[in-house]
Parts: sequence; structure tokens; C-alpha cells
Amino acid sequence: MAVVAVAAAVAGLFAYFADKALSDQAEKEKECCWAEGATPEWMSKVIGVRVPESAEDRRVGYKIGTRYDTGLLAFTLSSEEAGEYLVALNPGGAVTIDNLHPRPKDYKPDAPFARLGLPEPETIVKGMRLGGLCPGDVDSPEGRDTNHCVDIFAHEFKPGTTRIYLRSTIEPGVSPLPSPITSGS
Repeated sequence: MAVVAVAAAVAGLFAYFADKALSDQAEKEKECCWAEGATPEWMSKVIGVRVPESAEDRRVGYKIGTRYDTGLLAFTLSSEEAGEYLVALNPGGAVTIDNLHPRPKDYKPDAPFARLGLPEPETIVKGMRLGGLCPGDVDSPEGRDTNHCVDIFAHEFKPGTTRIYLRSTIEPGVSPLPSPITSGS
């Protein structure tokens, strides 16, 4: 009986330390490996989605991961132009819906828009437009060159101005990158 108790204790300790190591690794990955020198123009080419010339407040991030990379691109347009842009990316039409299952305000995805100084689109409750596209889905200039699947979020954060959020998961090593930042900066 004592042997079984010792074996159970050892198994429990192993499970605890393995879980802690995985948790620590996941936390380290969230803070690690953001590429230096990524630009909105470069990211637009990598994911293959056109950004309108009139876009303002362009922000970009590229996180190098162990299993996949993640590209983030955000910009603002007039709400009228954002509507036209979204329809071009979704021939069926983009629909504004309420986020019925918002994430909590402290939600931290693996590649957060918070790194770009923006709220996470998954936490925004009202007026959010949601969509996505993959290569071959769209034949408009905005998306016909799509290289990777892209999640699209759009939010009219002030009257007349909409922020477009694009997030794309990318096969590692597919696109030439600037140098990674390996610290948490």
C-alpha cells in the first residue's frame, strides 16, 4: 500500500511540475519573439490584403512562434470607406453584430493587439463587424492576393471613424522577416 501511495505522490508531483513548466513556457511565448522592423506595407504584402491609401493610424506587429507566426495589422478609415472596404473583402456583405460572447477586459491572446496600444477586438461589445477570408475567397483588389487566412474585426470607435483589425496565422519561415526581439520588449 505504501508503494502505491509513494507512486501516486510521485505522479502527482510530476504532473504539477509538468503543468507549471508548460504554463511558464506559454507565458514566455506570449512575451517573446516580436519581429523588429515590420511595417504596415510589409504586413499587407505578407498576408496579401490591400490597405487603402487613405488609411490612417496604421499599426503592425509580427510575432514569431514555435508552431506558427501571427501577423497583426490595424488601421483607421472613415466609417463610410470602412463599409465599402469590408464589403469588398466579403462579397456577401459585412454585417454589424453585437459581440454576444465578449472576452473579459483582461483577455490576453497569444498575439495581442494591446501590444500595438489597442483594445482586443474580442472584448468590444457593441458595433463590432466580424469576418474572415482565406486564399481564393475574394476576387476584389482588396483580397484577391490573400496568402493566409485572415480574421477581420472592425469597430466604429468614434462617430465617423472605424478601426479595422486584421490578424493572420502564418506558416513559420514562409516570409522573410526582420530580426526577432527575443526579450519581452
